[in-house]
Amino acid sequence: MGRVAELAGVSVRTLHHYDRIGLVRPSARTPAGYRAYRAGDMERLREVLAYRRLGFGLREVAELVDDPSADALAHLHRLRGLLRERRDLADAMVAAIDREIAARAEGVPVTPEEQLGVLGARLYDAIGGAYPATRRTEPRIAAQIWEALGDARTVVNVGGGTGSYEPPGREVTAVEPSAVMRAQRPAGSAPCVAAAAERLPFADHAFDVAMAVSTVHHWGDPMAGLREMRRVARRVVVLTFDTDEPGWQDRFWLTRDYLPEFADLLADFPSLGGMAEAIGARAEPVPVPWDCADGLFEAYWRSPGAYLEEHVRMAMSVWTKVGPEAERRAVHGLEDDLRSGRWAERNGDLAALDAADLGLRLLVA
Repeated sequence: MGRVAELAGVSVRTLHHYDRIGLVRPSARTPAGYRAYRAGDMERLREVLAYRRLGFGLREVAELVDDPSADALAHLHRLRGLLRERRDLADAMVAAIDREIAARAEGVPVTPEEQLGVLGARLYDAIGGAYPATRRTEPRIAAQIWEALGDARTVVNVGGGTGSYEPPGREVTAVEPSAVMRAQRPAGSAPCVAAAAERLPFADHAFDVAMAVSTVHHWGDPMAGLREMRRVARRVVVLTFDTDEPGWQDRFWLTRDYLPEFADLLADFPSLGGMAEAIGARAEPVPVPWDCADGLFEAYWRSPGAYLEEHVRMAMSVWTKVGPEAERRAVHGLEDDLRSGRWAERNGDLAALDAADLGLRLLVA
């Protein structure tokens, strides 16, 4: 334990505290009876300390490291994204402060608005790179979702993430199990409950509508989550993905030509027909516009170069799930084909389309 404390830059007392509260427990003993950390314990400690140094409280850290949907690679991607966001924020603040220093040195008045801009929303508009910057609400998709909500006054958004697609003018309650995602919800967004779709902490028929947008594939038991949505609301609206159509993997050039592993990710995913039957829903196609504002996996079907950008891929869970080797191969293959013109030869007809049906479906019950 002393050696681990030295390596990690923390006190033995801290490690004892983590052990007492069940956050990181040494799982082995030396022949002399001393506590010892296995490789998995060290990995968990690394994650705990990294989240702590990013400002998360112990309760939030426990939720993060115990998240069943996140393995070591997913944690690394999360941490990298948070660190890049913090770095970009610091760089933007330094640039704003430098501008104010220069202005004051020249005797130029600095308004209160400009002073607060160093910390305010305009700074976040400038830094980009974080999840909320690439996963924004797409107005045309939102219009279809919000129309399906009908006259609902109370809405529960299951798997609400950072708050995209939450309808204005309604009483919204969000449900999100990930502390990382909850931490990125903007100020003024709907109240958010830490819970899983499969165990919604609400009474029967507590809401007019339960909605879920591009989240069902993250659930441990999608069918149980859908049944829970049906239980707590009189209507259900779900944006999901159709794997019923024969050859569905070939609808999108990225999965067809570069990332066949995508099909493996959905091998156990419920059929669209099965999900619709579970909640008594009809299915509507949801076209993806060529200039989609939401950086979901299919968003850049007419702008292939976007998939070469790491910050774009970081906001898409697909890349974390297929693993770094498949990601590198797909990116290198696409880069080569864009450079050689092969991509354009195979997909030139896409330039004439304003929207594409890539398998997104809206279930309305």
